[in-house]
Amino acid sequence: MTRQDVITLFSSLLLAGAIGYAQAQEAPSTDEEGGQPQGITETQDDESEQDASDDEAQADQDADDSEESSVTPTGPGGRVETGPAGDAPDGGEPSPPRTGPDAWMESPDSWATFNGDLRAQKYTPADQITPENVGELEPAWEYHTGDVADGSDEIPMSVWSATPLFVNDTLYLGTPFYRIIALDPGSGEEKWTFAPEAPLEALTQPNMKGRGVAYWEADEPRAGEACEKRVYVGTMDAKLYGVDADTGEPCADFGDGGMVDVNQWNTVNDKWPLSLFQPPTVYNDTLFLGWAGKDWEDAVAPPGTVFALDARTGERKWTFHALPEEVVERTGTANVWASMSLDPESGLLYIPISSPSPNYYGGERTEELPLATSVTALDTETGEVVWSRQLVHHDIWDYDTVAPPTLVDIEKDGETVPALVQPSKQGFLFVLNRETGEPVYPIEEREVPASDAEGEQAAPTQPFVDVPEPVIPDEWPGISKLADIVGLGECSRKAEGLRYEGRFTPPSVEGTLAYPPTTGGSQWGGGAVDPESGVFVINSNSVVQIYRLIPRDEYEQREQSGETGGYYAQGDTAYGFQLETFLNWAGMPCWKPPYGTLAAYDLTTGERLWNEPFGQVQKHGFYMPESWGSVTIGAPVITRSGLIFIGASMDSRVRAIDLESGEVLWKHLVDAPAVSMPAVYTYQGKQYVTFAVGGNSILLPKVSDQVIAFALPD
Repeated sequence: MTRQDVITLFSSLLLAGAIGYAQAQEAPSTDEEGGQPQGITETQDDESEQDASDDEAQADQDADDSEESSVTPTGPGGRVETGPAGDAPDGGEPSPPRTGPDAWMESPDSWATFNGDLRAQKYTPADQITPENVGELEPAWEYHTGDVADGSDEIPMSVWSATPLFVNDTLYLGTPFYRIIALDPGSGEEKWTFAPEAPLEALTQPNMKGRGVAYWEADEPRAGEACEKRVYVGTMDAKLYGVDADTGEPCADFGDGGMVDVNQWNTVNDKWPLSLFQPPTVYNDTLFLGWAGKDWEDAVAPPGTVFALDARTGERKWTFHALPEEVVERTGTANVWASMSLDPESGLLYIPISSPSPNYYGGERTEELPLATSVTALDTETGEVVWSRQLVHHDIWDYDTVAPPTLVDIEKDGETVPALVQPSKQGFLFVLNRETGEPVYPIEEREVPASDAEGEQAAPTQPFVDVPEPVIPDEWPGISKLADIVGLGECSRKAEGLRYEGRFTPPSVEGTLAYPPTTGGSQWGGGAVDPESGVFVINSNSVVQIYRLIPRDEYEQREQSGETGGYYAQGDTAYGFQLETFLNWAGMPCWKPPYGTLAAYDLTTGERLWNEPFGQVQKHGFYMPESWGSVTIGAPVITRSGLIFIGASMDSRVRAIDLESGEVLWKHLVDAPAVSMPAVYTYQGKQYVTFAVGGNSILLPKVSDQVIAFALPD
């Protein structure tokens, strides 16, 4: 290495570290629910107004409930509320029962759902673009939505993670300002737009967020009739809009003139609205809807629910409750804020359930909550639990089940196994029989450290998986010598004072080294699978953070003194909380790289085929070494021709990677990190790969409204 190389490397490290530090202060988690900076006052004002109006709503709700609905215990701790109680949108008659598959969703040319299909395989049979010709890929068209904010004015910074949909010969986008945009898929020309009346305010999240839209169409659409095909988008204040897919006009028979106020069902601990960032899952004329909340702030929060709505009328069919009724005065959430998957053959809905509130102290919720931090299968007709598997007992690490399970049949020991692969923040890949929930590869309960925090009762054991090999190592990477030298030993000194006894070391007053922390392991994008070969691909992060419980008196003193940055109240508990990324004074990561990898697994054997550092940090021409990789947000897509397409990295590049070897075959610079997964579709005989480039403040303070489609030259 030359002297100039050393100077370049140090410059890039300092720059990258400073960027990472700045991001850590602003948004420490990829958690949909985390990250509300301390001291924001809008929610307090909203709270008082909300309480008054919701008291009235609750009284009406209770009256309706007593007459028209029923609540049934189901499975290990769950409840289902059936009937139209409390919703009462003026939506007309419910749709008749529907049979048969949604043919529009099964077209090999389309990208009809958030994950490509209901099974969350993120796979396309398209094979026009191959490992041999992908190097010729070039931009086909580009579009800018105009819905972007850097946080410098009244509108909070935008975080855009929307996967475009291609269906009905149209490309549909949902923006972080909740608009729907319809584009010509071959040219990017605008067809129509729809803009709801929605406040662009930080009601539950520090940023404007959006993960796009959902599409539905009637089994046998009537020609010339409006709203036989529809597009849906949600808002941070829990409004769900349904519009005609050909014109963008609101569907009058959906809820109240084209809008359902989901917040009408937010009747328990309703301090904040139920934010709708993730588009609904659509199946057989039903919309399945989870929500995002704010579980870092208080112990008491809205308890986790999933709603099933009639796709035509918006009428509520059933509500699933993840928490027992007797605990909801002391806790909340255990909600579903990531996307879901669904088996069209069995009619089972698979929901990734998050941790209960608050995330880092469970002294107020010490009883077993078996559906919290689980993957759970529901009957789509009734909402009843078919099976559930808890992935973390008594979660005090914010290890939300963070992504939809990927459904795939795998050949194992001479038999075809109907399986699912559930990624996790803790770094395990749980491979289960999707009909029963039983492990395909062993899950072992192992003893884990006890908590030393007063009132806390950490679970004595946790589930571990050895096969497939976890996406990150069992032990934290250790101190980076370079960061320690630059910090004059700061990293080593800081580590010596922290508690660390491997995965599941409980948060502590002295400070706990958390690996993996709330960022995961795996994050909300999840993985992709080639259903023909059984090869599963997933990106992951290697990040070290520090969890520190702060006794209530001390926390209040810090709050009064104006200390900010990484503090969360965990109200109504004995401890506040501080989250800190493990950095030196210069903002350099104190742990060894790589910071992110992309890996491929053979699901028939559980063997990891390859695991490569993925992405780079790049700024003003300086690069970190490729072997160091990048923290990533986003997910891969696999093509039948053996390619992986993915953005996700900090260096604002999108890539094509060889599925067989992990080698990068093509890359292209875009406006910001492309944290959505791409849509791969075929239109008029031509294959396109389209990215929504939105950025995310966790990676870089760099945002965009770019949509860019790539194709082979004519």
